[in-house]
Amino acid sequence: MEIRNIMTRNKGILASLMVGLLSASLFAQTSSAGRYDTTVQTSVAHKLADNQKFRNVKSSVEDGIVTLTGTVNLYQDKLDAAKAAKKQKNVQGVRNLITVAGPAVPDEQLHEQLAKKLYYDRVGWYDSAFNYYTLSVKDGVATIGGETYNDVGRDSALAIAYRMPGVKDVVNEIKVSQVSMFDDSLRVRAARVLYGDSVLSRYAIDPARPIRIIIDGGHVSLYGSVDSAMDKQIAGMRVGQVPGVFSVQNNLIVENGSKQGL
Repeated sequence: MEIRNIMTRNKGILASLMVGLLSASLFAQTSSAGRYDTTVQTSVAHKLADNQKFRNVKSSVEDGIVTLTGTVNLYQDKLDAAKAAKKQKNVQGVRNLITVAGPAVPDEQLHEQLAKKLYYDRVGWYDSAFNYYTLSVKDGVATIGGETYNDVGRDSALAIAYRMPGVKDVVNEIKVSQVSMFDDSLRVRAARVLYGDSVLSRYAIDPARPIRIIIDGGHVSLYGSVDSAMDKQIAGMRVGQVPGVFSVQNNLIVENGSKQGL
């Protein structure tokens, strides 16, 4: 019993020592970061002052953490301000409280502008038929979903929203397709049978390719819009006949002049 009590006391002492050491370490780190606050404040302030788009941005520094406040015209400017601050020496982190105070654009108008830009994004590139976007706008906040062939497509779509006047914030819900040689082969063959079909070939005239092909592990999903129920049926049937395709989810919508997704 006495041995057990001694061991218990030793464990308590060890735990106390560990807490004390950890606290001392954290205090030392905080103190070390804090001693550069004046220098960091000066360098961040000068960096922001060098760019006219940050003229209404203010900064403060505590324990190496930079807090940005004020206003900018575009959401991209807000991101750029944080990036500029983060690059300064001895900056431990950035708290971005900047408000996007650009032009007030009605949600419906903003949605229309973004939708058009996203629909024609990356026209002429290999992956244009394999990128599919959804979009919603509320109170200036743009939420972009869907799936892209790679990071490039995702980043390109987000950049459009970041630079659009009237966008106050951007929510990224875009999924990037998994890297797969098998799926890549299916993408090429699916595009060929769709846009090479005598009935569906007219859709290839659209530079944005209105029929979007999303493939995940051999399972195909089709998005976009077609002119008739027959076109939708033919598209699903043609893709389903591609060797290696396990299933087809035909989400094409029959609606002249409008598009489901982007």
